[in-house]
Amino acid sequence: MNELVLVVEDEPEIGKVLDAYLAREGFRTVWAADGKVALDHHAILKPDLVLLDIKMPKLDGWQVLAELRRRGTTPVIMITAHDQDTDRLQGLHLGADDYVVKPFNPSEVVARVKAVLRRTSPFAINAVLRIGKLEIDLESHLAKVLNGDTSIPLHLTLTEFRLIAYMAKAPTRAFNRSELVDACLPGGDALERTVDSHVSNLRRKLEEAGASGMLSVVRGIGYRLAAI
Repeated sequence: MNELVLVVEDEPEIGKVLDAYLAREGFRTVWAADGKVALDHHAILKPDLVLLDIKMPKLDGWQVLAELRRRGTTPVIMITAHDQDTDRLQGLHLGADDYVVKPFNPSEVVARVKAVLRRTSPFAINAVLRIGKLEIDLESHLAKVLNGDTSIPLHLTLTEFRLIAYMAKAPTRAFNRSELVDACLPGGDALERTVDSHVSNLRRKLEEAGASGMLSVVRGIGYRLAAI
């Protein structure tokens, strides 16, 4: 069965255009004109991805996104008329998977949908990754450090989990910052500077769990995750 996309948009014309372009590419769609209906549809229909406008009646996009993240990890692409770093950073903090600014090309939105689904699908990659002391369960979004008979969970944000999971697929490889942004963070190159902050927090959590040295800086390039 083709993936179901929940389109949350209070402007009917935009909703119809997105529905048409997504349907043409083989997606099933359902439309919600306000935040409350969107959450009801999400609970009942379990969509594979949500296209979520920020400015919405009843519950705005930020409130809907926060509730979706409390419920689980359904991929979410935010849609907004404001190309502001503060909006992008707020979406990143709340766990958005990507960010589209109005006016947009509907074909680009469909391409973003496909990219996010490829990146987040648990069936596209091995379910569990192991590198040295580190174990990452991609389906459950859980990571832990194994020290002998002890298992220490890593309490990661969604972005931190995406970063460590992405690098864990190619241990010892040096990843540059722009690649990590494209693969793991929404918002494009405007958010490249935030990678250092996320990696710093991730490295601190690994060290606190007894996995010091696994995540290192590669001077002039970016970062490397490797067993120690």
